Amino acid sequence: MNISSSISSTRQTMTERNTPLICFSHLRWDFVLQRPQHLMERFAKDRAVFFFEEFIPTDHHLAYLEIHPFEGTTVKSVRPRIPHWWNEDDRERALSKLLDDLLAMYGASRPILWFYTPAMFGFARHVEASAVIYDCMDELANFKFAPQSMKEMEAALMTRADVVFTGGYSLYEAKSDQHDNIHPFPSGVDVTHFHAARKDRQEPADQMSIPGPKVGYYGVIDERLDLALIEAVAKARPQLSFIFIGPVAKIAPEDLPRASNIHYLGQKDYRELPAYLSGWDASLMPFALNSSTQFISPTKTPEYLAAGRPVVSTPITDVVRHYGTVDGVFVAADADAFVIACDDALALKKSPQDWLTPVDVMLESSSWDKTFLRMTALMDEVVLKHSYPTVPAPNRKPSSLTLHNAVAAVSGL
Repeated sequence: MNISSSISSTRQTMTERNTPLICFSHLRWDFVLQRPQHLMERFAKDRAVFFFEEFIPTDHHLAYLEIHPFEGTTVKSVRPRIPHWWNEDDRERALSKLLDDLLAMYGASRPILWFYTPAMFGFARHVEASAVIYDCMDELANFKFAPQSMKEMEAALMTRADVVFTGGYSLYEAKSDQHDNIHPFPSGVDVTHFHAARKDRQEPADQMSIPGPKVGYYGVIDERLDLALIEAVAKARPQLSFIFIGPVAKIAPEDLPRASNIHYLGQKDYRELPAYLSGWDASLMPFALNSSTQFISPTKTPEYLAAGRPVVSTPITDVVRHYGTVDGVFVAADADAFVIACDDALALKKSPQDWLTPVDVMLESSSWDKTFLRMTALMDEVVLKHSYPTVPAPNRKPSSLTLHNAVAAVSGL
């Protein structure tokens, strides 16, 4: 079968995107809106998407699935419930059976398998898939409470994966020799959503009563934050109010720094973030420099900038690499330098906003829509290759149209 007939035969399937997608995630769908939600929402416009989450222990004597539809999305959250006394082998067998039941229930033949964690590959490896995608957001093996076997599980997933994406360039460089079809995809940004913070908006009530100037952070509050740094900076600048928005995870609440000018407002909906940002004079990324932050590429960097807020960050590699020379991004390695950087950020916020013009130009290439389209093209390439294995692979030298261009033509990209 030649490429032209392959495209003709495949056009309807690929344009209608009928192939269901099973996304395996260590994050809950309704926890914090991050990369998985941005991408899966877009996939769900054209296909069935099931967001298969980590199991939840139950007192029930049988394993079963909970399928949660959430308002405003067609993505279905799948939550396995497993008796809490079952051992690992019994649990893995049950998860494998529950996955098969899900596929049978929805008639999901040869689905696309999309993994955010290698820990869930074991019970899904038997599924015949149209494509296996590993979207590696972080080096999960370095995270607190990660299974000791995480690296071995990742190696098995890498062997099976058709294409690997990484959440940033540092992670790409660390893993580029582990797969021959691996691509860096730093975090995107919903520019329109965060631009709303630049307009005059009424602050939410729980923040409005806090005196200014205000500097803030939103995101998960966990072992990646430098708690000692936060405490020292808040002490050095008592006239500033330090706002922290997000859930606390993997650290005890009593270990959080406490002061009259440090305010923890809890988790907020993604839709509320621009209103909170509108009341900030600068934004913070006080990350610790440890193994859990070695390869991160924080989504909040472009989000803060889209909101028009100067950013003060510790020297995270991908932040320095991509934003170190950007006006409005201040990098500081210790508490004393961080205090000075906060002062500089506040001064910039009061100055004319000309610095935002080049920032906006830079952000134009960082949209989630563009990230999604580039990922989709690479995924479609794999699906087409599996459907028509005689089509020349991209790394060969075909005499006419290459496979990548064939997929682009089918996808309309």
